Amino acid sequence: AAEPLIPLTKDKKGVDYSRDFFGRPAFLTVSGQLAVEPYCCSLSDVYTFGPTFRAENSHTSRHLAEFWMVEPEIAFATLEDNMVVAEAYVKFCVQWVLDNCRADIEWFQKNQEEGLIARLENILAEPFARVSYTEAIEVLKAEEPKAQFKEKVEWGMDMGSEHERYLTENVYKKPCIVYNYPKDIKAFYMKLNEDGKTVRAMDVLVPKIGELVGGSQREDDRDRLAAMIAAKDLDPKPYWWYMELREYGTIPHAGFGLGFERLVMLVTGIENIRDTIPYPRYPGHAEF
Repeated sequence: AAEPLIPLTKDKKGVDYSRDFFGRPAFLTVSGQLAVEPYCCSLSDVYTFGPTFRAENSHTSRHLAEFWMVEPEIAFATLEDNMVVAEAYVKFCVQWVLDNCRADIEWFQKNQEEGLIARLENILAEPFARVSYTEAIEVLKAEEPKAQFKEKVEWGMDMGSEHERYLTENVYKKPCIVYNYPKDIKAFYMKLNEDGKTVRAMDVLVPKIGELVGGSQREDDRDRLAAMIAAKDLDPKPYWWYMELREYGTIPHAGFGLGFERLVMLVTGIENIRDTIPYPRYPGHAEF
């Protein structure tokens, strides 16, 4: 009998990864961030740009199972520095498109979104609004009777697109940055604030889309990082090298990820993210 293409365990109920291609389980990456952090500690300011994969069963106009992400990592940076760079980068991209792709943008304004150029110029016109997560929740609670949100607003929730868009489109009427999120809804690697309840995380929210950028200052204290991994009930073994980076000395650093397809949506007015990438892959669909 021929050897099966996928090596099975003796009881034939699972995959024997010791005889598989890599000799161990291997996975698609959800982000290049962890891998680029050592480069940041060695080379200072770096970035990565490549495909990322999410197995989220999200059937929305803003989600893909495979998308491309721009991920800078900045040495000796704080959360404040991170917010400054993220805002500057978004504005740079918008300005570049207006300066170098004017004919294309005019076409999109004529055929896709009336008032597109004015919306893009509004992004450049003034600083983004900044509001802490706690303040954002208070604002949304006050607006809840009028807004009629589908999901009840309460501290500790992971805001949905309806809340993100309401802040940018109805409250501030421009992009806004929400920062200092509850630690329970954010990743283990984000630096804990002095209050012990929130982490130094930030999201850049934009009209018509919601979250465009997500980032944080990274936890550089080994003991706090280990405690966060344990608190989130994660297996510490795969992160040995990440922990080791802190054990032998690291530097304060921060970074963010920007979804490239959402950036395309922002500057073109395209309403469905599946129209921004040549071969869209999403739950239930991987034709190509």
